[in-house]
Amino acid sequence: MFTAQLANNAEKSNTSLTPTNLLKEEIDQVANIYNIIIEFFTNYSFQLVGALIVFIIGYILAGKISAWVLKLCLKNKLDITLSQFLSNTTKMVIVIMITIVSLSKLGISVTPFIAAIGAISLGAGLALQGLLANYAAGFNIILIRPFVVGDTITVHGVTGVVEEVLLAYTLLKNEDDVSITVPNKHIVGEILHNSRNDSLLELSVGISYEHNPLEVVKLLEETILSLDIIGDNKKLQVGIDEFSDSAITLAIRLWTPTVNLYTAKYQAYASIYLALDNANIHIPFPQRDVHIHQVTPK
Repeated sequence: MFTAQLANNAEKSNTSLTPTNLLKEEIDQVANIYNIIIEFFTNYSFQLVGALIVFIIGYILAGKISAWVLKLCLKNKLDITLSQFLSNTTKMVIVIMITIVSLSKLGISVTPFIAAIGAISLGAGLALQGLLANYAAGFNIILIRPFVVGDTITVHGVTGVVEEVLLAYTLLKNEDDVSITVPNKHIVGEILHNSRNDSLLELSVGISYEHNPLEVVKLLEETILSLDIIGDNKKLQVGIDEFSDSAITLAIRLWTPTVNLYTAKYQAYASIYLALDNANIHIPFPQRDVHIHQVTPK
């Protein structure tokens, strides 16, 4: 009896796997999917159209409001970086709000999405602490504005002209046209030197003791002022720096545009040499007097 039952089940199984039955099952599945699609669009067509219209109108409105915020910031002479940040942030917030409204039109609850975004944000925050620290520091720089584009800053031993301030990093450029990327977390909370458009140029030259150093100081002042290399600060200091063993050292301090720092340095030294040479003022080299005492043998 058990053998007969097994044979009967095998016969039914072989019968259900015939090509005709398989084709019928596939047709039934397609028909079910078609009915589900028709039913969905029948019940939710107006909601879909309404949600799409709300999203399109909201996206266009977000772009117009963002452009208006940017125009308003520039009209009030805010920094371009801060203006762009406020404009982009405004657009992003409006788009998120419009997306939530569009989903609610479809009857989709946004609470699970908000919870998922919160969990993902927590995990991303733990994994990307360094990157988030740069963004937080960049936001701080944009709000407080310890420097703006075009300023000359020195931080962590790096000096350059600020080309662009982004949320993650600040881009500097030196006189050699080398771009320097400084992460913002290395700027906030550190000692920062901001000399605006200029950099300090320090020069020195030694003259012989046979010359009057005060007269040479006046000569050097006239020489530097004739070069037109002093920046907006208009500060020039020339004086006696040290009485060395072989020379009187004169020091020169001036502020010159950062973009021409080394050009101004080389030009100043060339003019100083010519001025001293024309005035017959000697630049001594290191000297040492050696006295030889002859010892009479006993």
